[in-house]
Amino acid sequence: MTAAIDDTIAAPAAVATTRSRASVFARFSAYLQAAPLALILGAFLLLPILMIAVVSFWDYDFAAMYPDFITLNYAETLGSWVTWKTYLNTLKYAAIVWALTIFIGFWVAYYLAFHIRTTTMQMVLFLVCTVPFLTSNIIRMISWIPVLGRNGLVNSALVGSGIIPAPIEWLLYSDFAVVLAMVHLYTLFMVTPIFNTLMRIDRSLVEAARDAGATSWQILTNVIIPLAKPGMAIGTIFVVTLVMADFSTVQVMSGGQSASVALMMKNQMSLLQYPAAAANAVVLLVLVLLMVAGILRIVDIRKEL
Repeated sequence: MTAAIDDTIAAPAAVATTRSRASVFARFSAYLQAAPLALILGAFLLLPILMIAVVSFWDYDFAAMYPDFITLNYAETLGSWVTWKTYLNTLKYAAIVWALTIFIGFWVAYYLAFHIRTTTMQMVLFLVCTVPFLTSNIIRMISWIPVLGRNGLVNSALVGSGIIPAPIEWLLYSDFAVVLAMVHLYTLFMVTPIFNTLMRIDRSLVEAARDAGATSWQILTNVIIPLAKPGMAIGTIFVVTLVMADFSTVQVMSGGQSASVALMMKNQMSLLQYPAAAANAVVLLVLVLLMVAGILRIVDIRKEL
């Protein structure tokens, strides 16, 4: 009788011990599985960012950098009106390109998701949209030069048809050319997440809204767009971060007449002003992170992920 009572008492304790060991093993296994990705992110993301932040406080001259802890680089970055104008110009590009890409990207994704009935044709047309991206950004950007130039295809067609008496000068080497090239380069980064979100929308919701008497515009504004917000937010993050970090498009398509923060950093590095460029990189990173944080506060993209 006593042995039976002891076995009854020991059984729950053994089960608890086994569960505790299983919990510890599961926790250790989870950490072990996440370790490779954590090491990669630490070595190739966090460590370089930390090095940039450290170098931003160093001193430098025309010949070398000197390990130190000074705030002069940040004072020159944040205290210069030229730098502020450059940041405002970069934000202007980001806002215009974002507005155009989200407009174009949404309607392209909407057409593919709701007006193409077969999945096969949807995938075919989506792959057609990706064909230009099989070439490099530089080639796609430079391809606009013979199109927009003074003697390019557009001006030749307009002058030849008698629509304009002389070539239009602002088509190339202007803010218009920069924005056009960026929209061409980054629209797919908006189409893809929006298309993915629209494909996940339950079509019965649209049918229910239509049966309730909603017009096509009401279905679009009250059903489809609210459900597409996670994809639009992801596309916004992609486009904004790419535009903020782009320097080659601004340099080539503006003919050196416009500036951006990334281009300013590139020029600083070419002059061996690495601490000043690092300070600008830290400020730009903080600005982009604040913008991303604002987007995440407005839209919960975890629904998409």
